[in-house]
Amino acid sequence: MKKMWILAGVFVSATVLLFSFRTATSKETNLINKTIKYEQRNLPNSVVHVLRIPSGRQFMVTPALSSRLNTVVEFANQYRAVAIINAGFFDPVNQKTTSIIFQQGKLIANPKDNERLVNNPDLKPYLNKIFNRAEFRRYLCEQTVRYSIDLHNESTPTGCQLVDALGGGPQLLPESTSVQEGFVDIPKRRDALGSTKPNARSAIGMTGDGTIVLVMVAQKQKAPTSSGMSLPELTNFMKTLGVEKAMNLDGGSSSSLYYDGKTFYGKVDLEGNLVRRSVKSVLMVQETLRDLK
Repeated sequence: MKKMWILAGVFVSATVLLFSFRTATSKETNLINKTIKYEQRNLPNSVVHVLRIPSGRQFMVTPALSSRLNTVVEFANQYRAVAIINAGFFDPVNQKTTSIIFQQGKLIANPKDNERLVNNPDLKPYLNKIFNRAEFRRYLCEQTVRYSIDLHNESTPTGCQLVDALGGGPQLLPESTSVQEGFVDIPKRRDALGSTKPNARSAIGMTGDGTIVLVMVAQKQKAPTSSGMSLPELTNFMKTLGVEKAMNLDGGSSSSLYYDGKTFYGKVDLEGNLVRRSVKSVLMVQETLRDLK
């Protein structure tokens, strides 16, 4: 009888230990899945920096606008952001935005207010398309936050409220809307972004499980004129990450990414030196919940 009680006690202890191990493992896995993941990929013609922001409430991705041009580091310090990527287009001459920005439901930047844009005779045929470009949006649907990439004129889903939006473009996935957004006009040989040529690039996308993916493509310092990615190459690369919806952001000299106290720049000059350009707007990743269960 005494042996039976001993065996029973051993069995119960083993069961408790196994349950505790499984619970601890489950919590650890849950914690890992809720953290930002960074990776750097060294490709033959570029160095690509990738950030994956998990779905859920721990992090939020929102736009920020500066009255003057700032580096991504200055944005990060001001907003105490976990990560920052350059975002909307702007005019470096008058420092006004050429991309629309909503913040907390309010329009804070409107390309229609940029006189150099609306009064440019070369751009007048494309203004309606320029004002209907792709946006990265944050919705509040009852108590649930949803992110999406939509053209500006697309309506807010039923039961949802538009909280934030930042324009960029063109949409890359599920299909390219370069022509629809006025970036490309094939008959007139217009290609505003040099989309078929390699360059430094920035983009944002989403996977099927709601993970937000930030991508910054950097040029090789030893190949300043022939490295980087074209937009089709960027699209194909984002597909390999499992991205289903994606939008191009301002690229070239603006391409920059801040994460974990480090800043990565995308463009290099003809001598191979990194170009550290200040920008008008960014998308920032901020932590919202610190107590994970």
